[in-house]
Amino acid sequence: MNYQQLREKLYQIIFGTDTPLGQRFDIFLIYAILISVLAVILTTVDALNSRYSTTFFVIEWFFTGLFTIEYALRIFCSPNRPKYLFSFYGIIDLVSIIPSYLALMITGAHYLMIIRLVRVLRIFRVLKLVRYLSEADVLMRSLHQARRKIFVFFSAVLVLSTLFGCLMYVVEGPDNGFSSIPISIYWTIVTITTVGYGDITPHTVIGQLISTLAMLTGYSIIAIPTGIITAELANEIQREKSLYPCPNCVKAGHDRDAIHCKWCGASLGTLEERHPPTKEL
Repeated sequence: MNYQQLREKLYQIIFGTDTPLGQRFDIFLIYAILISVLAVILTTVDALNSRYSTTFFVIEWFFTGLFTIEYALRIFCSPNRPKYLFSFYGIIDLVSIIPSYLALMITGAHYLMIIRLVRVLRIFRVLKLVRYLSEADVLMRSLHQARRKIFVFFSAVLVLSTLFGCLMYVVEGPDNGFSSIPISIYWTIVTITTVGYGDITPHTVIGQLISTLAMLTGYSIIAIPTGIITAELANEIQREKSLYPCPNCVKAGHDRDAIHCKWCGASLGTLEERHPPTKEL
């Protein structure tokens, strides 16, 4: 087997999902990611870490070495290396192995290995669920379309929080826990979002009236972003329906998972034909 054949074979195994070896590799990789993340989580349990610290250390570096070799092989066999290196999965693959090496210089950095969990998203590709990612695209486009409205809403809430915070600082003062305007703004945000930690509470009558107003304001505005996103999501769903015309009568308005035209009954083709999966590089 020459150099080029080796690269092609590795590419089929590491990046492909159409071959048994490729599917087994990806499933093995998902299990390895889950085990390595579970090991990181268990190291935060003092009772387990004090007893099995050596085992956790070995597991951590075993999987770090394994993922490092895998990342190097991905670079080696990728037909378009720059595209892979700067792709979403390429960056995640790199970032998932960096924390272990950072931990040699920075204490606690290895906990950032939790980011490896993002790599499990490859299960959509392995289990042929890529078409379901298009539903996530609809949601992301809805958020993008609503970004200006959300920004205006966020700005309005920030202004209100600052005003309420300043009022509470003036009325309550440091004696009642409102030691500064930033602390007062923190209390206002906690109150408006209806979380209410209770670490800071107003003691004066005027302060309690202001806090009541802040809580009522929170209940009044909490539904606004939901309405904005829902409206944009409805628009995106309607737009998606208009993108897939019938090949027979050329009428649109079908659902994404429709099999037959609702106007003439002709076949619309399979989901795979209408939404072909994209290959990862």
